[in-house]
Amino acid sequence: MENLIREAFRHNAWATRRLIAFCRDLTPEHLASTVPATYGSILETLNHVIRWDASYLPRARIDRPAWTEDADVDDLDELDRRTDETERLWEVYFSDPLDPEQLLLLDEGAYEVQASIPVIQALHHANVHREQVCAILTSLGIDAPDLQAWTYAEATGRAQEVRPGNA
Repeated sequence: MENLIREAFRHNAWATRRLIAFCRDLTPEHLASTVPATYGSILETLNHVIRWDASYLPRARIDRPAWTEDADVDDLDELDRRTDETERLWEVYFSDPLDPEQLLLLDEGAYEVQASIPVIQALHHANVHREQVCAILTSLGIDAPDLQAWTYAEATGRAQEVRPGNA
């Protein structure tokens, strides 16, 4: 089961890196754009996604990067590095995961939750905010990149179209 979840986190990192790569061609004005009902600008939202991808790592097993406490950056290369670092940390975590039902204390002991919930939240959170960036792009008249699992599967050799006569 951990391998299935690990693969979901690989898609998560791939989708964030793909969105960062797409944003490299945007102007500073585009990166500062926002629309109602989104987290913030494109750049603020990317920072938020990446910071929280690392912050949801269960502290019981993983030391979170110090940059999770830092201010936002406007350097897409740095955001890429942080995405790579976070992906490696999730890989480490999944090599020796917590029992999904183990109770964790969050918010300095004020909130008790099963260990599975921060893992689920990390994937949900990133998807929601990446879609907000795509909504901003669409509002600017820019076709957003395809971040679906199907596209990930084809891009990484995990799937291919098979038609009669092509097999």
